[in-house]
Parts: sequence; structure tokens; C-alpha cells
Amino acid sequence: MRKLFCLFLFVGTLTSGFGQYAGQASTNMSAGGGEGASGAIYDLMGPISERNKKNDNMYSDYQGSPYITDTFLPTTMYYGDENMGNIFYRYNALNEEIEIKKANIEEAAIQSLSRDKKISIITGGKKMSFKTFTTSKKKTLNGYLTTIIDGKTYDLYKRNYVKFTEGKPAPNSFVKAVPSRFTQFTEYYFQKEGVNRMDEIKLKNSHLIKLMDGNEKAELKQYLKENELNIKNEADLIKVFDYLNS
Repeated sequence: MRKLFCLFLFVGTLTSGFGQYAGQASTNMSAGGGEGASGAIYDLMGPISERNKKNDNMYSDYQGSPYITDTFLPTTMYYGDENMGNIFYRYNALNEEIEIKKANIEEAAIQSLSRDKKISIITGGKKMSFKTFTTSKKKTLNGYLTTIIDGKTYDLYKRNYVKFTEGKPAPNSFVKAVPSRFTQFTEYYFQKEGVNRMDEIKLKNSHLIKLMDGNEKAELKQYLKENELNIKNEADLIKVFDYLNS
């Protein structure tokens, strides 16, 4: 295990200098860790990026938040299948960055979790990790997805992300200014066993049917109709993938 993390540290040291240009987290992986799980956790952490060193009040004039939750929540971190221990996290969905603390106290340093695809944390009882996926507009992106279903044939994932919209000043005294704002969005992705890509699901029954193979199209169409399901509802979408995995 220590050999693995020595290699991880070495690679992290090499990549930290250009990580911000390659779409990876800018981390300082050369910092030494302690022994056992706590040391391994430290090895997977880096200093928070410069944009997040500012006080949280920097967003006070904006509507909404770049975070899914503004407070740090307890979680368990894994490297592959290995339990690395407990930390506290806050997900910056604007920057696709998980901010973490080793202790949930104000003076604890805020650091950034490395965007290593073997690292996952538990959120709402589900694993969240860094993935590569393809949007409905055929764009290949990297970001954090939460596994909703880990099935024998299909896996289902959820993506929460945030967009920033620049505000507009008031053109005159009769019209109010439009404040800058953060807006949260949700997308869903699936991956079929044996297929090396994750595709977005447009939340329309007809679109999901088109994504199916062969006889699955007719069978799914009949199942949706007989059970009066609408995949715009997450609960119905989960029922559909449970059915596809049955």
C-alpha cells in the first residue's frame, strides 16, 4: 500500500505544476503524510486553489452559491475499495472541486481533493467520484458524478453542477439591476456493461428508449406505458434502471 502511495506522490509532484492547464486539480502532493489511514488521507490532499483562498463572503453579493451545501459535511473516503478514513467535505459544483478538512473546526485548513478517479467519497449513502462522461451535445467532460445504481447491466449516475451568470447594472433609475447569480442544475448519465463511455440521459421517455439496444427498445416502451412512468422524476428513472437490470 505504501508503495502505491509513494508512486501516487511522485506522479502528483510532477503534475501539480501544470494541473490547472490540463483540467486537473492543482495539488501539492509532495507534502509528507503520517502513518496509517490519516497519513494516506493527507497524501491525497493538496492546498486549496488560489481562487478559494478568499473569504466565503466574496459570494455575499451574489444570488445562490457555488456549493451544493455551504457547510462541511462528514464523509468516508475510499481509494479504490480501501477505506481511507473519515473527513469533512464541501462540494464546489462551479469549479468541480471537492474541498475537504480533516477536522470540522473553523481553524482547520481547507484543502482540495485530488482529481484521481480511484478516489471516492460517500454522499447520501452513495459513492461520488471523478469521471469522464459525454453530454447530450456530444461534449466530453470531466467532473464529479454520484453513483445512484451500480447494476449488473446498467450503472446510473447523477451530476449536480452550478453555472454562474454575470449580473447587469440598472440601465436607468426605473429598472432594477440584475445581480450575478449561481444556478444549480442536475443531469443523469448511464453506462452499459462492456461499453467504455458514460452518456447523458435527456429526461424524456422517448430519448431513453432510443438509447437502448435491439429488443430493449420495445420492452422498455411497453414497461414505461404500462407503469405510467415519467423519467423526469428521479424515482421513476430509478425504477426504470432497476427494471433494466432485472
